[in-house]
Amino acid sequence: MTTPLIDLGSDPFALFAHWMRAAEAAEPNDANAMALATATPDGKPSVRMILLKGADRRGFVFYTNLESRKAGELLKNPQAALLFHWKSLMRQIRIEGPVEPVTNEEADAYFASRSRLSRLGAIASDQSRPLADRAVFEQRLAEEEARYPEGTPIPRPADWSGFRLIPERIEFWQNRAHRLHDRAVWRRMGKDAEWETTRLYP
Repeated sequence: MTTPLIDLGSDPFALFAHWMRAAEAAEPNDANAMALATATPDGKPSVRMILLKGADRRGFVFYTNLESRKAGELLKNPQAALLFHWKSLMRQIRIEGPVEPVTNEEADAYFASRSRLSRLGAIASDQSRPLADRAVFEQRLAEEEARYPEGTPIPRPADWSGFRLIPERIEFWQNRAHRLHDRAVWRRMGKDAEWETTRLYP
C-alpha cells in the first residue's frame, strides 16, 4: 500500500503532534530523542542527541546545564536546528529557528518532575567539563544524596534551565520506494508570521 503524500494544508504543529504520537506507539526507545545542532559565533558546528521535553505552538523545549557546551553556544549564537528520525516509521522532521530561555517557572516545574537521582545528578555534575576520575563524580553525587535525604525538597540549580526553539522552518520527510521520497516544508519569517508551504523534490 502506497504511503499517502504529506498534506500541504496541514497545520505543522498538529502534523508534528500526529507524527510524534505515531512514533511513541512504534519506537522501542525514546521517541522524543532528537539531534540538536548548534554553532559558535564564528560558525563552528556541533551536534548531539538530546530529549524533547515540551512542544506546543510556542516551540520545542529542552533542558540542560547552562554551563554545558550546547548552552554556551546557544547563549552566544541563539540559533539551532533539531532533527527527529524515526527508523521504524521511515520518517524524519527537521526544525530550524531562533532559541530563547524558558521561564524560571517552566524550568522549576520540569526539574521537579525528574527522578530524585536525576535531580541530584544535575547538582553534582559539571556537565561537559573535564572529569579526572569517575569516582570524583560519584563522591559528589553521594554527598548530594546525604544533603537531600528522601522526601527533602531538591532546589533547581541556578546553572540548570532550558531553551525553547521557535520554529521558522519545519520540514517533514517520509520514505517512499526507490528513493522517491516525499518532502514538504513550512516556512515563516517570525513567530507571528503566516506559514508558507511547498513540496520539495526528493
